[in-house]
Amino acid sequence: MMVQQDLKKYNLKSVRHTVSAGEPLNPEVIDAWRAGTGSLILEGYGQKETVLLTGMFRCLKPRPGSMGKPAPGYEVHIVDDEGNRLPSGEEGDIGVLVKPHRPVGLFTRYKDDAERTAKVFKGDYYLTGDRAMCDADGYFWFVGRGDDIITSAGYRIGPFEVESALIEHPAVAESAVVSSPDPTRGEVVKAFIVLTQNYSSKDKEQLRTEIQEHVKKITAPYKYPRKVEFVESLPKTVSGKIRRIQLRIDEWNK
Repeated sequence: MMVQQDLKKYNLKSVRHTVSAGEPLNPEVIDAWRAGTGSLILEGYGQKETVLLTGMFRCLKPRPGSMGKPAPGYEVHIVDDEGNRLPSGEEGDIGVLVKPHRPVGLFTRYKDDAERTAKVFKGDYYLTGDRAMCDADGYFWFVGRGDDIITSAGYRIGPFEVESALIEHPAVAESAVVSSPDPTRGEVVKAFIVLTQNYSSKDKEQLRTEIQEHVKKITAPYKYPRKVEFVESLPKTVSGKIRRIQLRIDEWNK
């Protein structure tokens, strides 16, 4: 919401340091904030179960869009469903090493839910339920919540990458991408889009096609949203996170 304003109208010289967490930021937002304030947004990642797990700490060389590197006291790796560590560059679950030493700050269990607790501890790791990859230099890159990943005709598609492509189109103010049932592909990508004021009165069919073609050029063609719905607003939590789960449940219950 802030970067949609004309930031140059404000005196933001006192901004010394900018951090973000909760949801990964699209590159467009990071670029707009830096252009308007001169400050690079440094992202961090954590959970209610863990506190801060990774961050783009000031001692690191910035890589815009990355979750950074593990916080002190935590050993974080990308692992498979059984808790086996994966090589760099490969997508998997974000796992926190809990053996032989359990890190300080990690939750002990889900209260009165032994089954759920057992599911998140695999091998030597606690699995966060989020998907990411780690590059050769040890920087982590968010892909999406495990249950947000879309499997379409055998392809696995992270909603964040599609949303990042969408936000680069001048007509898109906000977007949320979820799976939608399809008789042939099992699931397809569906985008819910809030339009900017300048495009709200445009022909929707033409705009839908234009946006789809835009995404094909930015990402792999199979990732483009085959379904697009223009909405006035997106459902959000009190902290401002988009509730993709609500959109997905409503879409599959139609």
